[in-house]
Amino acid sequence: MKLYEYEAKRILTTFGIPTPRGEVTANPAEARKAADNLKAQFAVKAQVLVAGRGKAGGILFAENTEQVAAAAERLLGMKIRDSPVKSILVEERIPITRELYFSVTVDRAERKYALLASTLGGMDIEEAATKNAEAVVKTLINLDEGVTDSSALQIAGRMGYSGRQSARLASVLVGLWHAGQAYDAELIETNPLVETTNGEFVAVDARLIVDDNALFRHPELERLRFAEERENTLSEVEAARSGLAYIKLGGNVGLVGNGAGLVMATLDTIQYYGGAPADFLDLGGGAPVERIAKALEIVLSDPSVKAVLINILGGLTHCDDVARAITQIKKAAPAVKPLVVRLVGTNEEEGRRILIESDVVVLDSMEEAAKHAVEAAEEAR
Repeated sequence: MKLYEYEAKRILTTFGIPTPRGEVTANPAEARKAADNLKAQFAVKAQVLVAGRGKAGGILFAENTEQVAAAAERLLGMKIRDSPVKSILVEERIPITRELYFSVTVDRAERKYALLASTLGGMDIEEAATKNAEAVVKTLINLDEGVTDSSALQIAGRMGYSGRQSARLASVLVGLWHAGQAYDAELIETNPLVETTNGEFVAVDARLIVDDNALFRHPELERLRFAEERENTLSEVEAARSGLAYIKLGGNVGLVGNGAGLVMATLDTIQYYGGAPADFLDLGGGAPVERIAKALEIVLSDPSVKAVLINILGGLTHCDDVARAITQIKKAAPAVKPLVVRLVGTNEEEGRRILIESDVVVLDSMEEAAKHAVEAAEEAR
């Protein structure tokens, strides 16, 4: 679950990390009123859950309350990477001498958390690291100790700080670690964390992604997850409530599979044969007929989907259950879009028999099925 910038900043402040004074608003009049309670100058920032906001024109600066209202009117209602701006954050603009980058994330290869630090804050950190690998300092974290005062001071030293400033920066890093751990973060990031003209450190931007599997420990966030004002499509809400991992993409070949690795491999195979995946949908393990049917309903309801590829490697998920779900959907909607199925594994023969009797295309290999689905989507288009 992604949090908005203002939500992430509220959490950072509870862990002792300074952030600019500001207020979230939903219209120009509220923005003007918020600015009246702050010191000029101002930053007016679109609140969206996608990256690249600054490059897309989602952050504007203002000298006075009139300019704040004008900036709010410009930002509200615009779209940033297809995400509509429904609220803005009006903040005091911080005088900056240096921009830094810090994050704590999961290093899956090392099976540990890693703290990433850079003096190239405010930039696309992935691009910066590609151009200059030495610009990003990576520290693997010993989970038995976490980020200690001592290790944080060492990182601050590598950023070029000493004395009082080193201690203050170390305090921010320790707070960032504890905040991430408290909220089961897959990623917690401040970019930039700025050094101000008076030598302090302030997180002028923040990003926090909470592991969905840990939301039961954070009921206050779980309640927010499906709030109407958040950037969730109806399909995404239905999928999450049904225990499905679903991501809308931009193509015309719908995809249903079981297991993230299998689904990602299938995405690549669709593209290899010249197709464009419309979604990523992972059933998970041991999906019952009802969940499989709901997955098909979600994918088929997308008007951009012209054909659907169902790729199942049966283990906990039984192939005959998949077949029954498919026939159930076909009976409910006889004019259903072309379906292409690849079934391998538990109860495979029974699943194939059910599908063949229902005139559903069943193929042996993932490659063959992907190619057929791409061709079917092209013909339907």
